[in-house]
Amino acid sequence: MFSKKAFTIKEQIAQLQKRGLLIKNTVLAEKYLSNISYYRLGEYWYVMQENKEKHIFKPNSRFTDVIALYNFDAELRLLLFDVIEKIEISLRTKLIYHLSHEINPWWFSNSEIFIDSLQYSRTLSKIEEEVTRARRKDVTIKHHFKKHKDDLRFPPSWKSLEQVSFGNLSKLYGNLKHTVKSKDLIAQEFGAVNHTYLPSWLQSIAQIRNFCAHHSRLWNRNLPSTVKLLPKPPNPWIIEKKNIPKQSNKLYMHLCLMKYVLNTIQPNNDFTSKLNTLFIKYPNVDPNALDMKANWQQEPLWK
Repeated sequence: MFSKKAFTIKEQIAQLQKRGLLIKNTVLAEKYLSNISYYRLGEYWYVMQENKEKHIFKPNSRFTDVIALYNFDAELRLLLFDVIEKIEISLRTKLIYHLSHEINPWWFSNSEIFIDSLQYSRTLSKIEEEVTRARRKDVTIKHHFKKHKDDLRFPPSWKSLEQVSFGNLSKLYGNLKHTVKSKDLIAQEFGAVNHTYLPSWLQSIAQIRNFCAHHSRLWNRNLPSTVKLLPKPPNPWIIEKKNIPKQSNKLYMHLCLMKYVLNTIQPNNDFTSKLNTLFIKYPNVDPNALDMKANWQQEPLWK
């Protein structure tokens, strides 16, 4: 049975010091722990412990390094959120445009163009929830239902899908039948050649977006998704084979895919410089924790 009692902030600091974490400024440490929970910060000092069972820290482990890791991770999430926003808006635009022209403006409510009917039903149910919620808050959706009282359909895709999450957009795309021409066309516009590769990329990006939205740790995290890499990418990628990320569960591979897609949307983006600046700002952060490669900035992908 769980029997640990809640510690005061002073007790938390005393325990950390007893376990070997160097805390020179206890007043500042109290300030941090009153705004960032002990449990949340524990995700960053865990790697500093040489005895994980007894929680004993390695020599010269410092509280300031824990805070540096935490701040690095927070700024990394903000950076990625900005990148993902551009990818999300682009995906939404391409889905609405291409499929509305190929099929009709209500293509997303046509079950016949999707592979997995059960998954489609779940996705459509979530879309209905999102549109219903928007009906109470969004002026455009409110006006549509007021003006078209007799039309019992969803608003057309250019209205409805503006209310839909990135996760549901990626599910809509991935579940489209391969005979739908727009599926390959959208993949080509993102540099993914065909529909085989893009769904796993979008799923990966959607998961990372959720981590960012919920302020979850990205640094030194094993990501759940597996992505498919193009054997011969048509756009600038990584030349040196040793620099191609091997671990799909580490963040660097996903950063590479985000950069690859972003380059098709905004060729002169500043993702490289901002990411590099972040590592310069926090020199104590180990790039290996993200599976970053040496001189990653020199690869064509990142130039």
